[in-house]
Amino acid sequence: MNCTRRITDDLLYIGGSDRRLAKFENQFPLPRGISYNSYLLLDQQTVLLDTVDHAVSDIFFENLSEGLSGRKLNYVIVQHMEPDHAATLMDLILRYPGTTIICTAIAAKMIGQFFGKQETLTIQTVNGGDTLDIGTRKLTFITAPMVHWPEVMVTYDPLERTLFSADAFGTFGALGGNLYADELNFETEWLSDARRYYANIIGKYGPQVQTLLKKADDLDISRICSLHGPIWRKNIPWYIDKYRLWSTYEPEEKGVLVLYGSIYGHTQNAAEVLAAKLADQGVRVALFDVSVTDIGDLLSETWRFSHIVLACATYNAGIFPPMEQYLLDIRSHNLQNRTFAILQNGSWAPASGNLIKKLLGEMKGIHLLEPLIDIRSALHSEQMLQVDELASAIAASVHPAANVVVSADPVDPSALFKVGYGLFVLTAKDGDRDNGCIINTVNQITAVPNRLAVAVNKLNYTHDMIMKSGIFNISILSSEVGFSIFKRFGYQSGRDVDKFAGFHGVDRSANNLLYLTESCNAFLSCKVIATHDYETHTLFVCELTEAKILSSDSSVTYADYFDHIKPKPKASEKKVKGFRCKICGYIYEGDTLPPDYICPVCKHPASDFEPIGFDN
Repeated sequence: MNCTRRITDDLLYIGGSDRRLAKFENQFPLPRGISYNSYLLLDQQTVLLDTVDHAVSDIFFENLSEGLSGRKLNYVIVQHMEPDHAATLMDLILRYPGTTIICTAIAAKMIGQFFGKQETLTIQTVNGGDTLDIGTRKLTFITAPMVHWPEVMVTYDPLERTLFSADAFGTFGALGGNLYADELNFETEWLSDARRYYANIIGKYGPQVQTLLKKADDLDISRICSLHGPIWRKNIPWYIDKYRLWSTYEPEEKGVLVLYGSIYGHTQNAAEVLAAKLADQGVRVALFDVSVTDIGDLLSETWRFSHIVLACATYNAGIFPPMEQYLLDIRSHNLQNRTFAILQNGSWAPASGNLIKKLLGEMKGIHLLEPLIDIRSALHSEQMLQVDELASAIAASVHPAANVVVSADPVDPSALFKVGYGLFVLTAKDGDRDNGCIINTVNQITAVPNRLAVAVNKLNYTHDMIMKSGIFNISILSSEVGFSIFKRFGYQSGRDVDKFAGFHGVDRSANNLLYLTESCNAFLSCKVIATHDYETHTLFVCELTEAKILSSDSSVTYADYFDHIKPKPKASEKKVKGFRCKICGYIYEGDTLPPDYICPVCKHPASDFEPIGFDN
């Protein structure tokens, strides 16, 4: 029985899921299965976007037949020739002869390599930027070589603003009724599989992923249809930002991944002692045995954490084999920008530490912490000082301490008198990187003890920093603020630029975070004690750790900003029909504004847009 899913009036999901396959690509365990996605467009011409693996061919062909309902299949777009997507291509042509295959020139060559010479095939090769007119829409093809094969392309439908993304933005895991990411608890139940999929399948090709992301930045995307995993139709920037982070080899979390390779348990003991000491210093720790943990999981966790400890026995005068395999794997995947620490063990000639150093030295952006701890057979009490020293060095590297003296009475309660329905600069820090953004929701909850509630849009990079660090500053903007402050902190993303570059009107508070001294009448330092998820925003409940009055100027209000600060839109000779963002003035042209639309400039939702150019 067919199991098609309607995405839009003329777009159907016709793929299937495999829950029996033990390992993807015969390497990566699939405890939750895998989906093989395929999509059917029913325009004046019918278009199939990719076929599927043999494992789900029966349901796929039933779905396709049901979707076509007797219509001819005009085109099949082959975005990726890997057999989990193209294995049934020739079966398709046998069932639907005369179907034109659309693919890149490299993919056309691969068709011959997989299936032999096919004289009767109709193949139309395309390049990046080429289009296919199928009636009411023109599909645009965008090449994406090495994401993660050389023949890959993605397809964009400008009418429905849908990106058919091939393997990009995919994830392990079978679909089970819920087709969309927003129907799932993606961040808690699917993100680890998405990260594992990225790190193992695509992770080596970070620069190529960056190239594709730059191309995607020029597109208005309301839906992402990948070849594996759920469809994205909400909170798309959040997931794209994950790809930006992963593809630049930047860690997702400040914390320590402790990996040990132990023969009889003594190296394991040393790793556990160090992990406990790190936890005592408030460091987030994850510990794994490289002998029993799948290497794909280890790679995923390595992509996640900023610091890695390798505790390794010496074996046959070399590195314990499972640990060596891990090191070769992270090297082959081009891992960068991580901090490592090493514990080596050996009963008569410890050698693993220096050999590990050599392998790490062949990688980019790798920093080594000292001391290298040399264990002879087992960890003994006389070495605990070394372990303490290493734990302190790691903890200091994970969470650099502020070099600021805190006053005896750091909180001036009168600073809270400046809080109103105004505008604020929210600042946070991730490692050595400072960032800030404009917010408008700061409320005092209680006076004794001092508690605040602060709402922050999840799309903001500052939000991600706070989720990691648990601390932030609020600079209360004064009535003397100019529009340049809003341009600097509200009209650009800290993921792309350093918002503090060339800006000197700042100082650091006791928590080592920046606050504004320019155009600011007070600042508040906060420590998060609870978070509440409200779909687009996170509400941070926090305690006040420092507060200070900086000037007697009144606080700027929303009305001040709109009436006196924000430049008025310039009159245009061209009458534009569409919707204007009330926050930044960006204009979306069209008769209807999608309800889930996000302003590409200031990231405000559709509710902050007003219609323009419509006859009353």
